[in-house]
Amino acid sequence: MTKLWGGRFAGQTDALVHEFNASLSFDRRLYAEDITGSMAWARGLVGAGVLTAVEADAIVAGLAQVRQEFESETFAFAPGDEDIHTAVERRLTEIVGDVGGKLHTGRSRNDQVATGFRLWLMAAIDHLQAHLADLQNALITSAETHLNLPMPGYTHLQHAQPITWGHWVLAHFWPLVRDRERLAQVRARTAVLPLGSAALAGTAYPVDRAWLAQALGFTAVSQNSLDAVSDRDFAADFLYGAAMIGLHLSRLSEQLILFSSSEFGFVRLDDAYSTGSSLMPQKKNPDTLELTRGKAGRLVGYLTGLLTTLKGLPSTYDKDLQEDKEPVFAAFDTLCLTVPVMAGLVASLALNPERMAAQLEPGLLATDLADYLVRRGLPFRQAHHVVGEVVQLAESKAASLTDLTLSDLQAVSGMFGEDVLAVFDVPAALASRQVTGGTAPDALRAQLMAAKTAVSSVSIVKP
Repeated sequence: MTKLWGGRFAGQTDALVHEFNASLSFDRRLYAEDITGSMAWARGLVGAGVLTAVEADAIVAGLAQVRQEFESETFAFAPGDEDIHTAVERRLTEIVGDVGGKLHTGRSRNDQVATGFRLWLMAAIDHLQAHLADLQNALITSAETHLNLPMPGYTHLQHAQPITWGHWVLAHFWPLVRDRERLAQVRARTAVLPLGSAALAGTAYPVDRAWLAQALGFTAVSQNSLDAVSDRDFAADFLYGAAMIGLHLSRLSEQLILFSSSEFGFVRLDDAYSTGSSLMPQKKNPDTLELTRGKAGRLVGYLTGLLTTLKGLPSTYDKDLQEDKEPVFAAFDTLCLTVPVMAGLVASLALNPERMAAQLEPGLLATDLADYLVRRGLPFRQAHHVVGEVVQLAESKAASLTDLTLSDLQAVSGMFGEDVLAVFDVPAALASRQVTGGTAPDALRAQLMAAKTAVSSVSIVKP
């Protein structure tokens, strides 16, 4: 098997070792980025006096033909191709002859692969940003449609205070804003050109790296050749961002699984996003949500795996770094399927306001009852204790708070007046929370407007 590095060896690589060493099965998806980087490198070698313009034109034309073969799915891999870079260079030389062998002058696969991987990830992030924006818009539409629909809010999965559907939905919108901000930051850190770093010490030819960066869409040039070929922070950063997206989608899924159950009945999943049972004819299972919840574990695993791979690498490039691409590719593929599915599921959700209303029991307004006492001059800690006694009294009578009479309440505290029963009003409780981020109608409208602005605030850079 002919190798790019084979001149130093008298014997052939064992066939099983070749298979073990090869990365073509997964890095073949970098063909476009590898070719784009090679085209720019050929032009850079002209400026460095290594290639003539005629030679560079021939190489670029040959690379364009190789790219066309990939796009038309007619490219034929050879048994000796151990990675996409080997395959492209082999085919280029077959097309243009010996001049193809000049392309790799002053370049190593170390900086070549780092360049192609960064180019791929920059475009992948742009693609993922668009999917996340679609999901955000689906959440905004659901929130806007039912902005002030009352429902119980939960802490510890226990009834807490009344909120609205719009407020609940937007609680799952804002984590996606942070996810998109993280991805934008990852993209900015990825857009640093390693090409020209060669194997580890920098190229010996006067290639204009600033020009290369501009030509390839990078915003900066790496400052240290050792760091440039070993840096995979950008891959780990992306996997962290992907894991956080998975985590946020998992939390949304878990709550919708609960809300769609018979015990809650707050929402109904569309048939297009549900499955049935092979045994029980009545079942309608939230498999889409369960799979989304499950894939969060996969995404966390990709991050953990890469961090473990990177933690002990002793030099600039080690073969361990070949393990960087599969988790990144897999995380991207997972999210590019999961996020659009979730967007469609959210957009098709049907709500059951009657079931939500049935759960708006008076106990949700216990805090409002304490606030009533505070407004009448009782310190909050004492008010909290008094209302706790009121709740205990209602429980002893097997009654709700609204079943208690004014005499019952005044037996606990003389601070209760005849106007106390007005506290037990859900719309009034919602309207009382007028702070930014609260449940009052004006606050919700302001939050909705902020959400609409936030969707477009994270720029999507077109590849």
